[in-house]
Amino acid sequence: MTESSSRLSPAPRLSRAKVAIALAACAIGTLVLLVLGTWQVERLTWKQGLIERIASRIHAAPVDLGTVTAMAARGEDVDYVPLAVTGRFLHQGERFFLSTFEGQAGWNVYTPLVTARNEVLFVNRGFVPYDLRDPSRRAAGQIEGEVAVTGLARSAPKEAPGGFTPDNDPAKNTFFWREVPAMAAGLALPDKATLLPFTLDTGAGRAPGGWPVGGTTVIDIPNNHLQYAITWYGLAAVLAVMTIVTVVKGRRPPEP
Repeated sequence: MTESSSRLSPAPRLSRAKVAIALAACAIGTLVLLVLGTWQVERLTWKQGLIERIASRIHAAPVDLGTVTAMAARGEDVDYVPLAVTGRFLHQGERFFLSTFEGQAGWNVYTPLVTARNEVLFVNRGFVPYDLRDPSRRAAGQIEGEVAVTGLARSAPKEAPGGFTPDNDPAKNTFFWREVPAMAAGLALPDKATLLPFTLDTGAGRAPGGWPVGGTTVIDIPNNHLQYAITWYGLAAVLAVMTIVTVVKGRRPPEP
């Protein structure tokens, strides 16, 4: 084999048409990646504002039920607004949400509270172990008469929070998300009572007898938008550089 025949043939130069196609594809891809990165920056600003608003709310003084009800009527977000309310529990209307507390499986107990103005508010009284779902096994905690409750108001979603959230099962009194109308189904409410469209999570503390235990609100707002933005912008830069290098090499005249 001669020396000339053993050499690899030089790569053919890219035609102008191929260069134009490569540059167009690069421009479209880069634009898409830049748009995704910018969207994540906007989400980052929104998420930071949300976190700051929640932090300021949970440390504020509690407001009365009328204030939160008016906010909800105006379409305002009432999530995590500190709320103080008085009324009497309808313990026969307990609703149970699968939950965990300190590694133990069980239920969050939502009990309707009727106020003096005939308003009905579902109150998350807190956690009970799995085997204490039956209220007769925690009778000391079934407080009768007027009670004062303080905690955090929670906006009730209009639909399941995610595609993997199971459907609520009112027939079995087992719930997975706060669907207030379904929670109230079959409930013996006072005549002309008003069902409020939000709920209340009680503050820390245990009911008489130890159960339920309140203060189980989880405030965990993930904020990974900066990482996502850097990823999209980085991919846009890599795509642009790789395309330029490919085009330059492809258009360079072959060495003699």
